[in-house]
This record gives sequence, C-alpha cells and structure tokens, in this order.
Amino acid sequence: MQIKITFLGTGTSQGIPVIGSTHPVCLSTDKRDKRLRVSILVEWEGFTYVVDCGPDFRYQMLRANVTKINGVLFTHIHADHTAGLDDLRPFSAKLGAVPIYAKKEVLNNLAQRFNYIFNDENKYIGAPSVQQNEIKNEPFFIENLKMIPVEVLHGDLKIFGYRFNNIAYLTDVKAISDEEKLKLLNLDILIINALRIQTHPTHLNLEEAIALSQELKPKRTYLTHISNRLGFHAEVEKTLPENVFLAYDGLVVKV
Repeated sequence: MQIKITFLGTGTSQGIPVIGSTHPVCLSTDKRDKRLRVSILVEWEGFTYVVDCGPDFRYQMLRANVTKINGVLFTHIHADHTAGLDDLRPFSAKLGAVPIYAKKEVLNNLAQRFNYIFNDENKYIGAPSVQQNEIKNEPFFIENLKMIPVEVLHGDLKIFGYRFNNIAYLTDVKAISDEEKLKLLNLDILIINALRIQTHPTHLNLEEAIALSQELKPKRTYLTHISNRLGFHAEVEKTLPENVFLAYDGLVVKV
C-alpha cells in the first residue's frame, strides 16, 4: 500500500508571514518561507483524509486542488487545528455527513464552538453535516488503513498524534512518554514539530526535535509547525543532520 502525504501547511498558529510583522523571515521571497497553518493530506488507494483543518483550510484545499475528502482526523482543540470546520460545506454537499475523528474532549469543544453544525434541533440550513467518531488511545481503522493514536503532551494538554503504516505525524509535541515512544519504532517517516531555535513551554524547539529524531531513528524526519523564529528555510536546512528535512507547504512525500 503506497501512501502519499501532502503538506498543506507547515506553519505555527499565526502562520508565516505573521500579520504586520517586519521580521526578516516574514519578508522572505522564498516560497518555502510562506507557511499556512499546519495540516497534512493523506491519500491511498482512492481515499483522501485530512489531519486537522485550521483557519487556512479553504485555501489549502483550493491550492492543492482537492475535490473530495473522506474524512478529517483532529489532533486537539486549538483553533489553528480546528477553525476551518465550517469549510467542510462543499465536501458535505457531495459526501453527506463528513466523518470526523477526535477525542471526546475535542468533539465536545467543537460542538460548543460550532453549535450551529452539531445542534440537530436548530441546525443552520447552510451548515455542513459531520459524523462524529470518538477515538481513544487504541488503534482504529479509517477505511482499510489502521491508525494508531500516539498520546503526547502539548504543555499540560494531552493530545493525539497518529501512526499509520510506517509513518507518524506528531504536531504540537513537547513531551512523549517512554510507553508511547514504543509506538514510534521502525518508522520510514517521522513528521514532528520544531517551532523555533529557543526553547518553548509547549512545543519542541529545533534541538529537541532533532534529539527525538535521533532517539527514534526513523529513515527520514520532516520538521513542521514552524515559526518565523526558526529562521530562513534555506539556511536552517543546511544545518540539519542527514535524513532530517524541513517540510514546506506543498511538499509531497510517498511511502
């Protein structure tokens, strides 16, 4: 089974450029330094799923020429990962209720914030329809693909990353228990956040992300959820160890 990963967005919560910023990376003309909010597209055997749909979701779908999806997996509640939920409208019009997969706390949070979508008794006529699927820290299937949730800490918040086949997608990570690390052995591809050079209370910085990669020993590591404070793409990539790469918007990898 070949899996295709498209990086729809590789930026942190404000994206790059940050609104009104004169930081040099925000002024860069290198297209790899233009980063929408973090998300990936996962495609295999005719199926298409998105992991997280943040505030750039609509444009990401247009930019990647995505005309249909089969569902959305969520990592956690924060707006840069969930705020695009309403833009499921055109997919819902084609598919009907779009399956969404998330922890109970995430589904409850979405139901509060998007009451007009989830309230069947008072549902707004133009709202998308979603099919809620609660997931726990145990394997489940989407279509014929086995998904293994990986619980990580985003500061004090417990969130999910996902392993599917020999690919793992982990964003907004600060710490991972030894038990959960066992789920991340023998990877072909590890996708992990690397926010900036300086340490951060809720995200791995570059040094920490590289150290985790070297501990887990995947064949390839792609760094994502990047802020302007990490530096210019072209310059940072020159400093990385062998088989560690900076992801960028539009990058496609196949396994």
